[in-house]
Amino acid sequence: MRIYGNEPGEPDVEVAGHRYAALIGGPLDGQRLDVTGWSVQQLLDGAALITDVGAYGPGGRTHTRRA
Repeated sequence: MRIYGNEPGEPDVEVAGHRYAALIGGPLDGQRLDVTGWSVQQLLDGAALITDVGAYGPGGRTHTRRA
């Protein structure tokens, strides 16, 4: 699983043929998650992601859902 837009100075690059979901709200707001190959059910269920940013520091979790 790859999240784009979380490193300072990281280029805003999307790979041709890949699908991305915009993460809106929460600690990962404004970043994009590569969802290439995810099933419709996986997209509807959302994703539990481990993140170093947020209220609980490194190893914290955030759950994203389809908006």
